[in-house]
Amino acid sequence: MLQINGLNVYYGESHILRQVDLSVPAGKMVCLIGRNGVGKTTLLKTIMGLLKPRTGTITLAGEPITSKSPDQRARLGIGYVPQGREIIPRITVEENLLLGLEARQSVRRGKPEIPEEIFSLFPVLKSMLSRMGGDLSGGQQQQLAIARALMGKPQLLVLDEPTEGIQPSIILEIEAAVRQIIESTGISVLLVEQHLHFVRQADQYYAMQKGGIVASGSTRELSQDVIQQFLAV
Repeated sequence: MLQINGLNVYYGESHILRQVDLSVPAGKMVCLIGRNGVGKTTLLKTIMGLLKPRTGTITLAGEPITSKSPDQRARLGIGYVPQGREIIPRITVEENLLLGLEARQSVRRGKPEIPEEIFSLFPVLKSMLSRMGGDLSGGQQQQLAIARALMGKPQLLVLDEPTEGIQPSIILEIEAAVRQIIESTGISVLLVEQHLHFVRQADQYYAMQKGGIVASGSTRELSQDVIQQFLAV
């Protein structure tokens, strides 16, 4: 689904991403792990077109997207939930969700509707449609942000630390929802995460250090050494 080859990204003359190779197979969840400041968010922003690589290629479902703009990438099927969620606090939950329709190639005329599947994944949102986004708890805002990304019917869902600052019970709900999304829709997920239980929900992992990929494999074979090196605080 997503293929990255030889990606090098700079901030000015600072070399941030170094020869990154990474792939996300169709219908699978891949987790990117590593300590703070190693380049994980930079990689996601580059995938979304918010940063331009100096060298390297990115393809989505076989189509080169390295030169495409962020809105073009969204319309090709990448849904992005950035770190910090970035829901709009002064509009309602319903209005936040309907903004996700902007990513669709075409939307039928008439009053847009929120698919029932969204509420199956995140039941709490159905009772909060008229509430302002800023009135929701952190966990509820994270569910809203993921639901908004799903409104665009993406092929690939990119999540940047979705459990950051969220209580454990909500983390489990988000984990379950992401697995259900993959199983019911067949979309792919690229996840940046520090929470070990969530990391283990992924099919594969890549570990980053100093801007490069230094380890990868099946999460079933994720060793304690790798956990200590790339996840321990």
